[in-house]
Amino acid sequence: MSDQMTLAAETRDRGGKGASRDLRRNGRVPAVIYGNKQDPVSIHVEEKELVRQLMTGHFMNSVVMIDVGGKPVRTLPKDVAFDVVTDRPLHVDFLRIGEHSTVHVNVPVVFTDEEDSQGIKKGGVLNVVRHELELVVDAADIPAEIQISLAGLEVGDSVHISNVKLPKGAKSAIDDRDFTIATIVAPSALKSAEGDNETEAAEAPAEAVEGEAAAEEAPAAEGDAE
Repeated sequence: MSDQMTLAAETRDRGGKGASRDLRRNGRVPAVIYGNKQDPVSIHVEEKELVRQLMTGHFMNSVVMIDVGGKPVRTLPKDVAFDVVTDRPLHVDFLRIGEHSTVHVNVPVVFTDEEDSQGIKKGGVLNVVRHELELVVDAADIPAEIQISLAGLEVGDSVHISNVKLPKGAKSAIDDRDFTIATIVAPSALKSAEGDNETEAAEAPAEAVEGEAAAEEAPAAEGDAE
């Protein structure tokens, strides 16, 4: 289960670009809390603490308790806007949720048991198609990560969502197809070597035919000489 985070906040009295710029100059980040059939609340949070939580890597799939004037609000981060030049956070959207609300979250995938994959032992490479899984889960049971074992996989094998054991109560948000998460593929050097072997095998019969043709032509040449 992912850790619950806490973020102190203050309400915003003024809106607009000018007010937002003033907040950012003072080390604050504008944000909004919305959802759960309640009116949206405009707030601002400390940039330094927000960045620290973003750097944990699981901010977007964690419950964040927003402390607004001593009143905690249970939320799920839904979007963070960043400056395209400085990469500083410019604005955050928080979805207000109940303790056991059903939520959509993107949970990172972690692959294990690479040493037990025959395909990787032979030089195969893990090609990750999806680094995260979009899941539908209870807000109180959001997993921090989904572990997928590579044990027994050969070159050419794939891992599909149907092969993954999800935590109890969790299900894939994509339920209309059995999508691929990762495959074990042959490296280019291995493919090249296999291609050379196929070429040599194809050329060998041709050389044999040429040798047989030369042997058949030799007696004919001797007869002509006589």
